[in-house]
Amino acid sequence: MWSNLFLRQDEDGRVGTAALGGVGIKSGRSGVTVMVLGMGTEFWVELSQPKHFRNNQTCEMAHYGLWKSCIRTLWVSDIDPERESCGPAELPGESNCTFFKFYTSGENAVIFKKTTEKSLHIAGAMLALLSLFLMIMGSVCITMSLSKSVPFFLKPATICFVFSGILVLLSIIVFHQSVLALLASDHSIPLHHELSWSVACLGSAGAILIFGGLMFLLLSLPYNPLEKCFRQQSSSDA
Repeated sequence: MWSNLFLRQDEDGRVGTAALGGVGIKSGRSGVTVMVLGMGTEFWVELSQPKHFRNNQTCEMAHYGLWKSCIRTLWVSDIDPERESCGPAELPGESNCTFFKFYTSGENAVIFKKTTEKSLHIAGAMLALLSLFLMIMGSVCITMSLSKSVPFFLKPATICFVFSGILVLLSIIVFHQSVLALLASDHSIPLHHELSWSVACLGSAGAILIFGGLMFLLLSLPYNPLEKCFRQQSSSDA
């Protein structure tokens, strides 16, 4: 197995291993940062009423994530004239936020007369938390591998990062299904919905974690695949 594979080149000056290690570490760190950023916010989805649904001065929209929802009242004059729905959420206005109660009392939330599907919402949250747990475990394995120079920890790190990325992508899919179930629960108020920036962060984190996990998989192999390719190329050139 490769020793000190992240920290230095081998005796012949080949850098393939170090390059893979650097890419894997940077991918893992980026995935951790982006996932934590996206998971804790209430900007997973935005639900917007038509901007003239109530009156010509104000309109309402909602945005929520895994843990809480916010109802915002915006000024119609601040909205882009070409936009038909209320929003976006970044505009100034009054905000009223509440935490979801399905984690405590089991109550469904009601947003613009539409009722949440708590089973789907909780399932999405559990997948996200499990993904976060696996990501932390993968980070611990990488830390152990770096500090103790034990390549064995690369294999569990690979499994943790790849499955963490897959689970966070599944969490997004389940969450979107819960949004569709919410919209289908009542049709008295027309709503436009769009997934917000937190979902983009989590989707990126999932892809980064899977990519980083695959880099660590290459590092855990008993031979250097890049070195083998370089040797074959050198032989053909000679």
